[in-house]
Amino acid sequence: MSEMAPRNYFEFFQLPEMFRLDLSMLDSHYLELQARVHPDKAAHLSDVEKRLSLQWATFANEAYQTLKRPLDRARYLLRIHGVDTREEDNTAMPAEFLLEQIEWREEMQDAIAGRSEAALDRLGFRLKKEMDHLIESLGALLDVQQSHPDAAVLVRQLAFLEKLKRDLDQAHALLED
Repeated sequence: MSEMAPRNYFEFFQLPEMFRLDLSMLDSHYLELQARVHPDKAAHLSDVEKRLSLQWATFANEAYQTLKRPLDRARYLLRIHGVDTREEDNTAMPAEFLLEQIEWREEMQDAIAGRSEAALDRLGFRLKKEMDHLIESLGALLDVQQSHPDAAVLVRQLAFLEKLKRDLDQAHALLED
């Protein structure tokens, strides 16, 4: 690897700067890069070269983890385009979306109280469907319409849904105990 850093993660993996990525191509480029920059390959090199190899491997891991996850990839694309999703301080969401979140959380609590794996599974199915829909919409907004402010709203919504999914996974684990 040369010492000149790529402009961004997409360039690093020689992929188009798009939300809708060919994930198998990402995996392939990642494995190819890891084979070249993995610190074990630098064991015989000087300390400076070892450190550089470790830096490249760390960069490759960070880039790969970011691009392989839709929410992180969308955040990253927006950041490249100078858009801050403001997830920390902007919780404004459409009322319908927020009401749905409240209903889903109540359903999850009821399922936990009733120790109903089936109810959690049904909620998980609906949640996955909604997340898939948001991911598809993000693809259109980022790749086709290039409507970054609208995409930032969907990123905030998807972040809410990912949190709900983590909570749902914990609920499943709780019922398995």
